[in-house]
Amino acid sequence: MDFRNFERLNRRDMLRGTAMLGAGAAFMQPLPLLAQSGTMADVRKAAEAGKDASIKRIRDWIALPSIAAENRSMPEGAAYMAELAKDAGFTNVEIVPTDGHPGVFGTIDVGAKRTLGIYFMYDVKQFDPAEWSSPPLEGKMVERPGFGQAIMGRGAVNQKGPEATFLAALHAIRAAGRKLPVNIVLVCEGEEEIGSPHFRQIATKPNILAALKKCDGIFIPFASQAKNGNVTVNLGSKGIIELELVASGEKWGRGPKGDVHSSLKAMVDSPAWRLVQALQTLVTPDGNKPAIEGWFENVRPLTEREKALIREAAKAGDEAQQKAALGVTHWIDNLAYDDALIRLAQEPTVNIEGLVAGYTGPGGKTVLPGRAVAKLDFRLVPDQTRAEAEKKLRAHLDKHGFTDVEVNVSGGYDPTEVAEDSRLIRTGLATYKKLGVTTNLNARLAGSWPGATFTAPPVSIPAGHFGIGHGSGAHAPDEYFLIDSTNPKVAGLVDATMGFAEFLYTLAAIK
Repeated sequence: MDFRNFERLNRRDMLRGTAMLGAGAAFMQPLPLLAQSGTMADVRKAAEAGKDASIKRIRDWIALPSIAAENRSMPEGAAYMAELAKDAGFTNVEIVPTDGHPGVFGTIDVGAKRTLGIYFMYDVKQFDPAEWSSPPLEGKMVERPGFGQAIMGRGAVNQKGPEATFLAALHAIRAAGRKLPVNIVLVCEGEEEIGSPHFRQIATKPNILAALKKCDGIFIPFASQAKNGNVTVNLGSKGIIELELVASGEKWGRGPKGDVHSSLKAMVDSPAWRLVQALQTLVTPDGNKPAIEGWFENVRPLTEREKALIREAAKAGDEAQQKAALGVTHWIDNLAYDDALIRLAQEPTVNIEGLVAGYTGPGGKTVLPGRAVAKLDFRLVPDQTRAEAEKKLRAHLDKHGFTDVEVNVSGGYDPTEVAEDSRLIRTGLATYKKLGVTTNLNARLAGSWPGATFTAPPVSIPAGHFGIGHGSGAHAPDEYFLIDSTNPKVAGLVDATMGFAEFLYTLAAIK
């Protein structure tokens, strides 16, 4: 379709379209049939011609694992991200120093009426090659039953595949000889996987802040489709705090300063048990609800509208498939599926990521550890804040007599919220409708990303996710991103590229 004749959209049209989509509009035809002539047909031809280059871009990026938690290849990751940006047409590209790992910034100014912000991350999670069926840095093509051919590797879906696909859309529009319909501001960091501890320094740098404040909104590219082709549009996400709790004989003044023989337990205190006791105070006995004093003071319950959106989405979901994918047989407290989804969006959480003390190798080693560490994450919901939560955690531990237990915060940020009638969300919904993709609105993503850096002052712009295509395995072995889809309801690489192109043209036209 030629977007020069694109129908003008307003909020009433969008809400009507959302209701239709929520009722189960079908993905009736493959995306290639949606671009018969005009601008988008030319862009599709360019995207198809550039497919091999797009795959190589993803594979080469996977081969460079920038892992902030391990301080691995971080300068190289920022430099590579900067080159990717320049190659895609961004100008004024700069590597932005922080007190931690650097970010990357760039702009494309075509003199358009509207400006879109794009958030990228170039860092990935740690990995153990022994747990993978394919080498995690090789980006091999593998068959995923029910989907098709996918590229497998660390960062494939989180987030290098979707991000490289957005860049592919920029390449395709340029190769088609078409002018971008909007200006673009790119802001990228290398510490998302450790809680974005220094991202605010990037976003509030004067020249970057000035560019962001011109944006109609900002999104993170997303491979969003389930097996049935449906997409969930999230109106926010939970915040997060990542930290360690440490109990040690040295800080406690009891127990050993280092590991000693376990036979001495009859006469020597144990820092490991000290940590376990501290952890037990943080939650109710079943481990399912935070028990930190004052934790729920500022928790805002979901509205009836938000709950209704979740229940509607549950009708279109596949509970059995989700349970199978997660390896569970029951939801928490034996809740029904829709009630479990409401709880997922509404409740703050205290989660133990890992426990480390003493010897954890093969067999036994009879030691009494002098130090024990618990890695935790706390998911926050509106109107909690990171600063408030950190203070309440420290006060809780002190009140319960654990003044010696260290709280070492490594990163985190507040929850993100975006208005349902914001231009960013309306553009996303309009684009999905145009592509024939069934959508459901969701009150809040249970996962986290630093969108609050954008939605809160001084930036104060809408922030969310957008994209089609499919991938899975983020933070896990055998992570993948779909390239050649054999599922007519799910986009492969070229169609996902076209989805991003459609979004840009829709943003330029929407009221």
